[in-house]
Amino acid sequence: MKKSLMLLLFSLLALVLAACGGGGDSEASGEAEEVDVIGEDIEDATELTYWTFAGQHIDLFRDAAERWNEENPDKAVKLVAETYPYDQMHNNLLLSLQSGKGAPDIADIEISKFPNYMQGEPQFESMNEYVEPVLAESVKERFEIYAKDGTYYGLPTHVGATVMYYNTEILNEAGVEVDSIETWDDFVEAGKQVVENTDAVMWNVNTGDYIDYWPMISQQDSDFFDENGEVTLDNETNIETLQFMQDAIYKHEIAEITPGGEPHAEEFYGYMNDGNAAALLMPIWYMGRFIENMPDLEGKMAIRPMPAWEEGGKRSAGMGGTGTVVTNHSENPELAKEFLAYTKLSEEGNINLWKVLGFDPPRWDVWESEEVREDNQYYQYFGEGIFDTLLDIRDDINTLNITDQTPDVLNEYTTNIAQNAIRQQTETPEEALKQSADKIRDMQ
Repeated sequence: MKKSLMLLLFSLLALVLAACGGGGDSEASGEAEEVDVIGEDIEDATELTYWTFAGQHIDLFRDAAERWNEENPDKAVKLVAETYPYDQMHNNLLLSLQSGKGAPDIADIEISKFPNYMQGEPQFESMNEYVEPVLAESVKERFEIYAKDGTYYGLPTHVGATVMYYNTEILNEAGVEVDSIETWDDFVEAGKQVVENTDAVMWNVNTGDYIDYWPMISQQDSDFFDENGEVTLDNETNIETLQFMQDAIYKHEIAEITPGGEPHAEEFYGYMNDGNAAALLMPIWYMGRFIENMPDLEGKMAIRPMPAWEEGGKRSAGMGGTGTVVTNHSENPELAKEFLAYTKLSEEGNINLWKVLGFDPPRWDVWESEEVREDNQYYQYFGEGIFDTLLDIRDDINTLNITDQTPDVLNEYTTNIAQNAIRQQTETPEEALKQSADKIRDMQ
């Protein structure tokens, strides 16, 4: 609680200082990077403001607002969608909620930031009346991330199902059948064949990102914290998993450290595009990165479940995410809630999460719909089996235990744990994890 209060105070102090540096009448510091207005030509439309840190999300809301206004002329909306830099938007939202002035009707909140807004009584509207009717047809665990005490406050933007992307051209050259890789032991053996028979390695291990380590422990029912917020970063499962990653590089010699340290680095895009690695562990939303940055791999990449740690074990995990909320400062909360549910919970809204953004929709009942199966750039690049793979792993997604200290753990992982245990090998995985876990406990 003490740490949460300090985080809030520092955030507010930073905003006050920023506000003192410039003029303007806005209650929130700084101007939006981009403002889009949908429905401004409709007389008597009700204005709803929407804040986001991800400009591409506006495409989804623009489509929804246009459809909404056609279908609901008696309660049309004028949607004012504002895009801010990541930190600025989250800080502005905290300040506006605490001050009671300037908060938007609807806002995106990134998954690791969400716990900051759950302290005390959340200042968001309950979405239960819209969430509960669709939970049976949804990946429920992704809704639990944005809930507190049985109340659902945020609507997820995707499942973020983690999969393995395989370069079948490299695997074929190595004599490996992609569907023969079912466990991590299989993965290691396949990697040895790749290294022996091709000029590529099997895999890369990140040192500047947690996005490979976290799903590998989540699929084993582990996490950085337990359901009560107690630190579990240094438990036996997590130690053994980090040891596996270290061994993949230095013992089995089937992997190497990711160029640039993480899979969003320009160095990595070029490296992967040139066929230097046979496999990449990332969520399904990474498909867009392939299309944008690795054009030479079109038609070569197959999407399959993660390898299991044991036969019959879980083969995926949900990673990343954004919860969209309606603030209780809205002057039109019922309309804002109905519109948000229309945008992100309706059948058409979930189909558009795929068609507009290329995300795996939280409602799995649309995964076999004709609209989702229509040919598009993702099928052209990766083939037709994308949602067949997702249907196979939909029950393997665990709930993540996100706390206000999750950002501290992620920072520890990239600055200390992965550097010391993987890149420099100055500490064993056990030593690195225990040292960081103790540091996090001292912060509590």
